[in-house]
Amino acid sequence: MAISERFWNASLEELKQGYVVEENRYICLLCGTETEKGIIYPEGGMLYEAERQMQNHIRQNHGSVFHYLIRLNKKLTGLTDHQNRLMQLFYEGKSDKEIQQELDIGSTSTIRNHRFALKEKERQAKVFLVLMELLKEKDKHAPQIVNPHQTAKMVDERYNVTQAEREGILKKHFPEGTDGPLKSFPSKQKHKLVILREIVQRLTPGRFYSEKEINEILKTTYPDYALLRRYLIQYGFMDRLPDGSRYWLKTE
Repeated sequence: MAISERFWNASLEELKQGYVVEENRYICLLCGTETEKGIIYPEGGMLYEAERQMQNHIRQNHGSVFHYLIRLNKKLTGLTDHQNRLMQLFYEGKSDKEIQQELDIGSTSTIRNHRFALKEKERQAKVFLVLMELLKEKDKHAPQIVNPHQTAKMVDERYNVTQAEREGILKKHFPEGTDGPLKSFPSKQKHKLVILREIVQRLTPGRFYSEKEINEILKTTYPDYALLRRYLIQYGFMDRLPDGSRYWLKTE
């Protein structure tokens, strides 16, 4: 998805603030919502310029960038469930004693040990990021890997797809172009992901769809629209209410 590509290609500072600036637009990295420079946005009896309105959007719809990121799949964050919970409690401003009592583990010294381990992880991450940046300058043979979509439920070897592979898969299954019909739905998991990622571009982030509307959109892509709908949910591209009355693109 385009939103996901923008997310993965953003700088550290852009990720921290949760949005990027492109031409005359502020674009939310978390869901793709846009505000336009020069437009004044009324909200709650107040008037906000575009960047402030984007900050309002992130706070109101995502809580914060921290809350959005901490809910990502552990394959993307590299955090264990325990580390994830600890970071949430640290972010809430709780003391070591309060955390020790809430989690009912060890002592406050145990919490300090966890803080130290997270600090070590941060130092290692900084070194790794620098190494990767330096490597990019020298490794001219590295293939361009397609980044996984943000809502991926399980990131594994299925996501090891180069840009060249992606283009070949799309050309094979969309002989009339990616805006046209799907010739066949692949059996290989890696190919499924590439196809589904392209199909989901036909849906609008932030919009709710009825099952009938989803079916109509998917039917123009492939006759077995129920198959597409099932896999879009299975692979974390889309979600729905339990009774199937409402569908939407997942953004977190």
